[in-house]
Amino acid sequence: MQPNEQDRPSAVLKAEHQVILRVLCVLDKLADRIEQGGEFPQKPLAQCVKFFRLFADACHHAKEEDLLFPVLESRGIPRDGGPIGVMLYEHQVARGLTRDMADALNAVGADAGAQSRFLRAARQYHELLTQHIFKEDNVLFNMGDRVLNPEDQSTMASRFCEVNCRVFEGKRREELSRIADDLESDCGDA
Repeated sequence: MQPNEQDRPSAVLKAEHQVILRVLCVLDKLADRIEQGGEFPQKPLAQCVKFFRLFADACHHAKEEDLLFPVLESRGIPRDGGPIGVMLYEHQVARGLTRDMADALNAVGADAGAQSRFLRAARQYHELLTQHIFKEDNVLFNMGDRVLNPEDQSTMASRFCEVNCRVFEGKRREELSRIADDLESDCGDA
């Protein structure tokens, strides 16, 4: 049985992309403020990094890497030299940039170059993820919707629900999603 439209794997992942884009927007606004001579708001920046690490990577990318991509590959979408390989590579780059942001945040106050390192990694992360999400939403997920059969869709929808019920460093997916709401609320005038 085919899942409801909003429960289809591509729809779930696209909805999560919208949450990620909201936090990317906050990160970008905070970076703009810093570059215009404003203070370095360590707490909201740390919340952004935590969100990217737990929601974007541990929850969202795990669904793609562990569940969606292997099925797409089994249905003929290539990994090596194809779109899945590109997405996996970009996930690795994103993880590195998230680590760079976290490391820079931890060094603020003790290292004069930490703020500029954070800003550089934040800008690169914003650009990478914005383009990455566009490619997934407009290319890979459309390819996936064409090759996944109703059983694939249904099985994956159930497995996505299982991932959503996991706890990520003590937080459920809904709590991680609320981080985006809180950041937008707190930094809305950024």
